[in-house]
Amino acid sequence: MDSTENSLLKIYASTSDKIGFDLLYEHLVVLAKRKGIAGVTVYRGIMGFGQSSTHIQSSRFWELTEKLPVVIEMIDKTEVLEAFYESIQTELESIPKGCLITMHTIDIKLQKVGNSKK
Repeated sequence: MDSTENSLLKIYASTSDKIGFDLLYEHLVVLAKRKGIAGVTVYRGIMGFGQSSTHIQSSRFWELTEKLPVVIEMIDKTEVLEAFYESIQTELESIPKGCLITMHTIDIKLQKVGNSKK
């Protein structure tokens, strides 16, 4: 790999968090794709809580609500992720629920681009 610094931007939120009428995680994935972020994955947790939670959220087949933890991970060059974060920072600060955002420098050992099927 080259010596360009890469990072992992992680956004911890809830599956029910919204920006406007859009689910937060869907909004961020679509926006990241438009902005050319190298890769994004959304993970839905089966159990968790946040600093402002009054109880632990968990996934159980008999529950009707699906308010679960979600982690949105984005990988790209550090400077690209910094610029992306700056572009969404005000939106994230304005959502009524809490979230946690971290960024970590990473070493990419292999980045193999596959053949797209047409």
